[in-house]
Amino acid sequence: MLTRIDHVGIACRNLAEKIAFYESVFGLRLVSTEINEQQGVREAMLQVSASAAGMSCVQLLEPLGPDTPVGKFLARRGEGIHHVGYGVTDIAAALASIGAGGVRLLDTRPRHGSMGASVAFLHPKDAGGVLIELVQTPSDGD
Repeated sequence: MLTRIDHVGIACRNLAEKIAFYESVFGLRLVSTEINEQQGVREAMLQVSASAAGMSCVQLLEPLGPDTPVGKFLARRGEGIHHVGYGVTDIAAALASIGAGGVRLLDTRPRHGSMGASVAFLHPKDAGGVLIELVQTPSDGD
């Protein structure tokens, strides 16, 4: 069901500073920036690697305000790992299977994610304290 680690989401206070850090220290390449109003973030995707299974990235997340999920996360925990995104080839089937297995779904239907992907989140209390995002990129369904 899971095909790869799609990305690791990292909450940060200053997106531009963190992009510069990951580019200069680790040599990562910026592949996308966008504002996701629905999720309340400015985000950047920096490519770590690419293979036949797809691209793996670091996703940097800067909140649009303090009352957004990432804004609240930063207030409680500070900067750091926010979630792990796993690639799937069929997000609807993955949600049905995972939900049938007793894991609570924060999203029962996919929503818009980075770079045109369809995404859905699983409840962290049912996943060992880790917020998990399922990601179906436009090329995953081919």
